[in-house]
Amino acid sequence: QVQLVESGGGLVQSGGSLRLSCTVSGFTMDYFVIGWFRQAPGKEREGVACINPGDGSTFYVDSVKGRFTISRDDAANTAYLTMESLKPEDTAVYSCAASGHPFPTTLTAVTQDEYYYWGQGTQVTVSS
Repeated sequence: QVQLVESGGGLVQSGGSLRLSCTVSGFTMDYFVIGWFRQAPGKEREGVACINPGDGSTFYVDSVKGRFTISRDDAANTAYLTMESLKPEDTAVYSCAASGHPFPTTLTAVTQDEYYYWGQGTQVTVSS
């Protein structure tokens, strides 16, 4: 049974940091792209970062570039999203997802249609 389970969310003050984890079971993560998405109340879900298998190349949406870092530990079947300098506008439910299609260096957005395994999400709340 395929499962992605997020953890590490919580309440943090503006300027603080959190590290989210995405633990995968039921498939080998080595060959999959892992993406992190977020959905704020009343807004559409947006992709914030993704990481390729193999070379570990990454992509970030402009709003988190320089503040968020995506990483993966395939031996542990776990991916991470380290979030620093958090802002109130980062408040959202964060979900991880897996895709079997590596992305090119020319990627301009994290498109959720490419992802077919999803976690349930973890709440991140940033207070001002």
